[in-house]
Amino acid sequence: MNLPGTGIKINYIDMKVEKTGFEGLLIIEPQVFGDARGYFYESYNPEKFKAAGIDIVFVQDNLSKSAKGTIRGLHYQAGEKAQDKLCYVINGAVLDVAVDIRYGSPTFGKYFACELTGENKKQLLIPKGFAHGFSVLADETIFAYKVSAPYSPIDERTILFSDEELAIDWKVEKPIVSEKDLKGIPFKDIAKEFIYSVK
Repeated sequence: MNLPGTGIKINYIDMKVEKTGFEGLLIIEPQVFGDARGYFYESYNPEKFKAAGIDIVFVQDNLSKSAKGTIRGLHYQAGEKAQDKLCYVINGAVLDVAVDIRYGSPTFGKYFACELTGENKKQLLIPKGFAHGFSVLADETIFAYKVSAPYSPIDERTILFSDEELAIDWKVEKPIVSEKDLKGIPFKDIAKEFIYSVK
């Protein structure tokens, strides 16, 4: 089940933060300076994030290039290697998806989806306790994301992208999916590794 954003936007210095209806899941719009030469923007500034109440230390930056129709996910890491993610697109377009896997959360088992593109330059901040994936909507899409913990194979989990209970509309007709992701587990079988607590 998809939940739309709330449309509530708050300006912090020169970036906008929009609440999504999922606790901790935020859409961030940086200020973009454009002219005849092109554009410039800060993709991440820790002081501005702190001013917005987002105090996360990111330790790794990742990039992937994918063909149109590719689906990657749904991934997350558990335990001490659980990750906060800051996702955005450098070139092309994706449908970025976050699934709430925090037992006891009012949005447990629901997903949020939004388009991130090289043109809109929106970012999706995904906190620990969400599974993440994306589908590629444009040719030669370059997807970037920052994480708060390094990749840990033994702590990685994968939920089947086509899980019937989640019923995610990935907006692609013929998905290109890795063998690893095709072996993801059903949502109903995930362990209780994240418990929701009211902040």
